[in-house]
Amino acid sequence: MKKITRRLTALQLTFIVEPALSRARELLDELDCSCVIVGRDGVVTSCHRRGVIDLFDLLMNNPGMLDGAVVADKVVGKGAAALMALGHVAAVYSRVMSREALSLLSREGVMATCDNEVEEIVNRAGTGRCPVETLCLPCSTAAECLPLIESFIRRQNL
Repeated sequence: MKKITRRLTALQLTFIVEPALSRARELLDELDCSCVIVGRDGVVTSCHRRGVIDLFDLLMNNPGMLDGAVVADKVVGKGAAALMALGHVAAVYSRVMSREALSLLSREGVMATCDNEVEEIVNRAGTGRCPVETLCLPCSTAAECLPLIESFIRRQNL
């Protein structure tokens, strides 16, 4: 995938991105879902599956939905951040985001904010780091993460 870095102007940030991100944050609670995407056209998509599968599916099958969108997610690790960056989202909010995810989004030119920045995303069992984030740790770009995430999803039969 070709990397396109988009820098937002102050006007775009103030009048388009911030209101859309605020709306996505509100909907994250109202819709009781794992992730909310508000597209450039204002269309709202809610995701309900755990992990990165919904973002991966969107990136592979409907990448235009992510392009220029804002995303509110409950938890963002480096893998999810990579998928969002590859989809060219404009901004990301998360309740919990790993330092690696914040760093990757910053390098990829995506505005990111979170309530709680953590050292690592913990796996569902609470016994260690999230497996997707572990896979993506050595990667320095979002593009490097994609084949690792794709392989993980195929092994899990998701």
